[in-house]
Amino acid sequence: MTDTLVLFVPTHDTAWRWLRIAGDGVTGRGEGMPVLAADGEEHLVAVVPADAVTLHWAELPDRSLAQAVAAARLLAADASATPIGEMHVAVGREDALVERPIAVVAVTQMRDWLSVLADYCIDPDVLLPAPLLLPRPETGYVRADIGGAGVVRGPTSGFADEAGLTDLITGGVRPEILPRDQMEAAIIAAAHAPVLNLRQGPFAKVVATAIDWALIRRLAWLAGAVLAMTLLITCVQLLTYSLAADDLERRADVLARSGLARGEAVNDADRQLSARLERLRGGGLGFSRTAATVFAAMRATPGTEIRTLSFDSNGAMRVTVGVQNEGQILDLQRRIEASGLGATPMGQFQSVGGRVTGDIMVKPR
Repeated sequence: MTDTLVLFVPTHDTAWRWLRIAGDGVTGRGEGMPVLAADGEEHLVAVVPADAVTLHWAELPDRSLAQAVAAARLLAADASATPIGEMHVAVGREDALVERPIAVVAVTQMRDWLSVLADYCIDPDVLLPAPLLLPRPETGYVRADIGGAGVVRGPTSGFADEAGLTDLITGGVRPEILPRDQMEAAIIAAAHAPVLNLRQGPFAKVVATAIDWALIRRLAWLAGAVLAMTLLITCVQLLTYSLAADDLERRADVLARSGLARGEAVNDADRQLSARLERLRGGGLGFSRTAATVFAAMRATPGTEIRTLSFDSNGAMRVTVGVQNEGQILDLQRRIEASGLGATPMGQFQSVGGRVTGDIMVKPR
């Protein structure tokens, strides 16, 4: 547990005093300015004089500290003759009580305290009014000497003990004097869990942001792990795609072998299938399509007939036709060409027995 240094800010007629707390016990005490911990890890609580702070208790909004402070400023403005712009208002919480403590102090006084502490290189974590070190009594009042000055605390009040003023506030009720051991226990409890901290709003302590290298290293390891997992997933996907492609290629090769002639050695299934298809189909558009085109043209030309038909590997078909007159040769040629093929007469057509015969070469354009 971090040690706590409780430093009592002096008034004009008192000196610096301090307590050092470790756990639930006081490990040191003294007057004057203490020696601060070399590692700077000490929790610093500065206790300010009671006569410089006015304390109130009131029911405040509990949604947020900002709302509570805004409501407290309105209450302080009604209870003080000093302009609210010159006052610093802080709100605390005491156990589970509905009424919350409100501290009102001059802005200039806050600046003076922090400036004096800064002169000794002290930037306190908590600035606590002296009356709030005392335990809250259920009834009546309690009194103790804090930092060389008397302080009185009631259920909803806290103030400096001054002759005449104390009797007026307490209505003649004599405050109970806290024994030394109870006072030290109350200081320890208040230092560990202060009821109110004046360092709020514009006077809040600025916490320096330190680079957490351990966190950065962990984030770097996590980023590296995420990158490695991403690369691993990509590699697994590539391997899966590669295996699937190999399987498809193997299946295609098996199917290709079934389409080749039995006993034919397979070196390049795709090329060999294409070659066999070309042999079966023929060049150009193939025998079937070329022949179908020629037969369609013959049917559309009355009085024509096919006498011979030959098809070569280049996709050309030589057709010997017989027609009634030479005009039908031209009609036949046009119909074949209209189907997208070229039709060229081969040599002279001869007239035999009242029929005109000759050859037409049909091939792709």
